[in-house]
Amino acid sequence: MNVLVQVALAPIVIIGFYVYIRDKYEKEPVRLLGLGLLFGSFITIPILGVETILGFLAPSENTLLEAFYVAFIVAGFTEECFKYAILYFLIWKNQNFNEKFDGIVYAVFISLGFAAVENIMYVLNPKWGGMNTAAARAVLSVPGHALFGVAMGYYFSMARFEGAEKDRWIAKAFYIPILLHGIYDFILMANKPFLMAFFIPFVLYLWVSGFRKMKRHIQDSPFRIE
Repeated sequence: MNVLVQVALAPIVIIGFYVYIRDKYEKEPVRLLGLGLLFGSFITIPILGVETILGFLAPSENTLLEAFYVAFIVAGFTEECFKYAILYFLIWKNQNFNEKFDGIVYAVFISLGFAAVENIMYVLNPKWGGMNTAAARAVLSVPGHALFGVAMGYYFSMARFEGAEKDRWIAKAFYIPILLHGIYDFILMANKPFLMAFFIPFVLYLWVSGFRKMKRHIQDSPFRIE
């Protein structure tokens, strides 16, 4: 069990450390990052409650409609809504939120807090847990949560630091992660060969888009010295 927990937490540590070192011009307070991780892990409890309730309203089993509902509403909408709420209340008015890349950092750390608890729950599950599950989630699910966080943080920072079209950026910070999360889960839950053909290209898109978003906000840092 200890080994499984360590394997489950390893991608959380690796991704968190990577994002932290990418924030090279003005580091965020470790205490505030810790709060992001902590609150991200705490929201697992209400998320499970809401997802359970919404799950009872799901359409009939083994249909594309059910896969769509679970992917976009039960998982995507619920999880990203709670992450967004924590992100807003944690940093929107915080003085440490003073450059665009900060939004990405905090959104990713909140996402990693949630992913950590979710990952442990999966790998320790007696039915579908184990080392194979831990390995698969380390490569796909945990980075997926982090990349949804990158998208959320990117647009959240645009709303904070770009005066024009603030409402549009706020809206995108809310619905883009839900859309990405929903597409990701829907492809897997639908379990249709014609959809699975799009999974790897979609994952590659998430990675490429995520790195580009990080690079843009890093380059826009007011603390950057040429």
